[in-house]
Amino acid sequence: MKRCEFMLGGEEVDEIKACQVMENSVSYCYPATSWREAALILVNGGYGSLPVIDSSENLVGIINEHDLLKVLLDKKDENKTKIEDIMAENPTTVTEDTPIMDIINLLEEKHLTRVPVVRNSKMVGILARRDLLLCHLRATSEPPHEF
Repeated sequence: MKRCEFMLGGEEVDEIKACQVMENSVSYCYPATSWREAALILVNGGYGSLPVIDSSENLVGIINEHDLLKVLLDKKDENKTKIEDIMAENPTTVTEDTPIMDIINLLEEKHLTRVPVVRNSKMVGILARRDLLLCHLRATSEPPHEF
């Protein structure tokens, strides 16, 4: 659920924070998750990447379609490959208080499509380019007229 879905327009875009835009219902996997299970989560959910968390919900990595496809290209055994073997550790993150303009700059500079949102090191959401566009459209629309 994104809080920006409830914006009525006339908002100051520069004052909007990640917590208002992020998706807080996030699919994820664990380091010990199998290649096949992670691939199924991505495909069935229509995601391009998955956060990797530990048993305490700390973000420890991220996996994307490229990482999964590389296993096939390298002819590794997908039945024996675990996510911890192929995940990117220490992914770029933002906090709930990060302004959306800073997030847009970060995504552009690092050529990212999405970024995890953390509180301390705990995963609390994810924010994609599309979320930022939706937020901007909602925030800058004409507010409803009073009766």
